[in-house]
Amino acid sequence: MMTSDIAYIVGLTALAGICIPLGGLLARVERIGPNWLEQEFRHFLIALGGGILLGAVTIVLIPEGQSSIGNSFWAIPAIIAGGVLFFWVERMLGVHHRESPQLMGVMLDFVPEAAALGGLIIVNPSLAPLMAVLIAMQNLPEGFNAYREFLEKPGYTPRKTLSVMAGLAMAGPAAGLLGYFFLSEQPVVLGTIMLVASGGILYLIFQDIAPQSRLDKHWGPPLGAVLGFCLALFSDMLVTQV
Repeated sequence: MMTSDIAYIVGLTALAGICIPLGGLLARVERIGPNWLEQEFRHFLIALGGGILLGAVTIVLIPEGQSSIGNSFWAIPAIIAGGVLFFWVERMLGVHHRESPQLMGVMLDFVPEAAALGGLIIVNPSLAPLMAVLIAMQNLPEGFNAYREFLEKPGYTPRKTLSVMAGLAMAGPAAGLLGYFFLSEQPVVLGTIMLVASGGILYLIFQDIAPQSRLDKHWGPPLGAVLGFCLALFSDMLVTQV
């Protein structure tokens, strides 16, 4: 039974994680054409990723994190600590000119949710496939945005960038197995991780992702944020109604 569980976790998290480099491959299309459509589409996807991240925080990570720690008021300092932590991380990266808010958003979102997916295999295995679908939906636009962001940094070729993203995708199975073997019996620890990640995601959304999504006299990007949030909500509704 344990062997089949392990294979199941690795399979689900790998399928969800592969959407990160798949988003990067989509972003390799240099021109959609004309130029205004290229700009509109790129900013739409940035906003879409931000909306899905916001949905993941408000619909999945914070509620599940609160539930895991017994709906304690310690959820609030945990979220604040996450925001402060990733302010500090971004500031340290900024000193070395290595800021990557989209990539940080992928890591903050994917890793704790993959760990939660691993724990879910024991608690409620029937919900695991839908949870994997939600994660995959988030990873595709986030991978697109992270690729474009990362490629702008000196020294990163398309091949090197996709290699980094593929390595990040492999963190999913590792996090899922960690959740299965260790965190499923430590709900307070898992809940705290999810809450700290939520605080970091909220910081990144309002510090970096939302400002990047804006275009003067264009309405597609903010509608993308609304659509992204609704996609996260729709996925959660599928999970909770099964």
